[in-house]
Amino acid sequence: MKSVKHWINPAILSMQAYHVPSSAGLLKLDAMENPYVWPEELRQKWLQVLKEVPINRYPDADAAALKERLRTVLAIPDYVSIMLGNGSDELIQIIALALARSDRTYLAPEPGFVMYRLISQTVNTGFCGVQLNPDDFSMERTAMLSAIEERQPALIFIAYPNNPTGNLFDREIVLDVIKHAPGLVVIDEAYHAFAGASFMEYLDDFDNLLVMRTLSKSGLAGLRLGYLLGKSAWLDELEKIRLPYNINSLSQKSAEFILSHYEVLADQAASICRNRKELYRQLSETDGIKAWPSAANFILFRTLGLDANRIFTGLKARGVLIKNLHGSHSLLQNCLRVTVSTEKENTVFIDILRQIIQSYH
Repeated sequence: MKSVKHWINPAILSMQAYHVPSSAGLLKLDAMENPYVWPEELRQKWLQVLKEVPINRYPDADAAALKERLRTVLAIPDYVSIMLGNGSDELIQIIALALARSDRTYLAPEPGFVMYRLISQTVNTGFCGVQLNPDDFSMERTAMLSAIEERQPALIFIAYPNNPTGNLFDREIVLDVIKHAPGLVVIDEAYHAFAGASFMEYLDDFDNLLVMRTLSKSGLAGLRLGYLLGKSAWLDELEKIRLPYNINSLSQKSAEFILSHYEVLADQAASICRNRKELYRQLSETDGIKAWPSAANFILFRTLGLDANRIFTGLKARGVLIKNLHGSHSLLQNCLRVTVSTEKENTVFIDILRQIIQSYH
């Protein structure tokens, strides 16, 4: 019998699996999760809803009630079709599969969301990363349009705000990218709840535009619910790849329930935005730290004259887990990313960070 390596796709053999570190016993500030739970009265009402879910039956394959609730609560226009995914990652994978050919290229600004490149590799399609401005991680118009002209990408991903840098790209440059793109452009608005900016209004203007969002960052990370918005000409084709029953019954009913109480999620997002402002101020006033403004629920910062690996290890040893980005991209040397949490947890993080920096001296 021939070895596993003989049969596995060479593109898969050359990859490394996406690593999710254990957070047991740690203050978890690495994954951009909403730190707030629902009020107890709301939790009890939710549990009553779940008791009535017939888990012996398959879920609604189209999740029609959930889509209608999304459309109403989030003011999605009638001309826009909705497709649901098991998190945004599944939607990215579906789109990548639908357009995949070995002679095609996918493109995204970098540093950006790592799954764009990773999933491109899994479908055996070329990938082109276009470097952002090293000073402020802004999108460079000339670089993007030149790469589009040269590579003629079938698919372009743009995270808005960008992950892991947290900034919103210049809207006019993004519109130029959409206009010049020969293929599909997907605007990934995973952090829309904290940014107050969107490209959904342009879905009727461009035939090659889709907008993707998730409820994970709004407090439903455990449900894994992403949604894709666009014209039916695109989504009808993508639906052919979506696996049946990909959104389970408990997720559907839970999302329908909390969307009926959307003011709770909106209030939590507002609290996170207030905490983000204060955390950015504290980081900016910390010796040896350069922080970048963020429109998301996390903040990217660089250690100046300090070893980011040592800072990361020191935080973890003292019970705080953040994201170490050092070595992941040339523009992210000595960079770390911290999730914006509650006022109390942010204070714990800042105090420990400053203690570690003091120990250098």
